[in-house]
Amino acid sequence: MVLSAGRLALARLAAHALAALPLAWLAWLIASDGLGADPVVAITRFSGLWALRFLLASLAITPLRHLTGLPALIHFRRMLGLWAFAWASLHLSAYVVLDLGGYWTQILEDIVERPYITVGFLAWLGLLPLALTSTRAMMRRLGRHWGRLHKLVYAIAVLAVLHFWWLVKADLREPSFYAVALALLLGIRLARGRAQPRLQPVARGP
Repeated sequence: MVLSAGRLALARLAAHALAALPLAWLAWLIASDGLGADPVVAITRFSGLWALRFLLASLAITPLRHLTGLPALIHFRRMLGLWAFAWASLHLSAYVVLDLGGYWTQILEDIVERPYITVGFLAWLGLLPLALTSTRAMMRRLGRHWGRLHKLVYAIAVLAVLHFWWLVKADLREPSFYAVALALLLGIRLARGRAQPRLQPVARGP
């Protein structure tokens, strides 16, 4: 199924509207004082969860495209990745500004000394160049190196799940769900990679 330019634009607009719903929900919770006894923790957790969800959703686009036979799905992968970066940036900002009050010495100490913050920060740091090179102009400029760079998203997803796993510590049911989802996505990619026919060397004559 190939979408026309007009239908693709409408589909992207609708997808952005749906993707913005969690942000609208968070804004409503803040305005209505519905974040509970510790709003800073609530905002940090909410933003982190949605960053992880959008990241995994972006990784799910390629297997869904092959499964459904809808090549038009590929147009939404970059959008989901950018939403993941936006939520991850909000997550980091909530921690730095709301939790630590911009106290940079404490921030640096936490990054160095607390492993779950270390891997979380590395995940955000890895998303940064992917977001900055997500435009078509950067795709043309980087050429084949663009694809190699954006394969970092798999390592970033592992770091993000590990960040959530180490953060929770006690009840691991929710991080386990995301870990299994990521394992399935990585397993599908690995299986498809192995199933790709390898080019046979061309026999040369004497």
